[in-house]
Amino acid sequence: MNVRQFPVEWGHVTTFARAVGDDHPMYRLDGSYDAASITAPPTFVAAYVHFDEDWPLRPHPGRPWVGSGRTPTGVSAEDDDAKHLLHAEQRFDYHRPLRPGDVLTVTERAGPTWTKQGRRGGVLTFSQVVQEFRDQRGELVVTATSTGVVTEGTAQ
Repeated sequence: MNVRQFPVEWGHVTTFARAVGDDHPMYRLDGSYDAASITAPPTFVAAYVHFDEDWPLRPHPGRPWVGSGRTPTGVSAEDDDAKHLLHAEQRFDYHRPLRPGDVLTVTERAGPTWTKQGRRGGVLTFSQVVQEFRDQRGELVVTATSTGVVTEGTAQ
């Protein structure tokens, strides 16, 4: 992760709200809402990856990347070290509303890891990553916890 700052800008909030189908009137540009009362949609902080130069799904001209399609720009299934990795859960804990004008700094740390016997794919190894989003004053605004699972083998 290589994110120094993540600006919460009005245009990004509005675009994100539209993308997730949130048609709340506060995201319209008609001026009917006081700017101080506008809050970002609940999962907005997930957009921080667009400010991360090292995000693996971000295309870089001239380099293979993991995208979409049959053979995404030259990355084959054999090159994929994460073939057995699944995204299991995402949780966002808000400590205060997120508002346009905030500038967030993101820190990331490993959370707990545990295993469980799967029914069809062998041993399942779960692990969490915890990200803390702090505002320009250093105050904790959002804690995001992502849980991934790695399967021992292909599900039968």
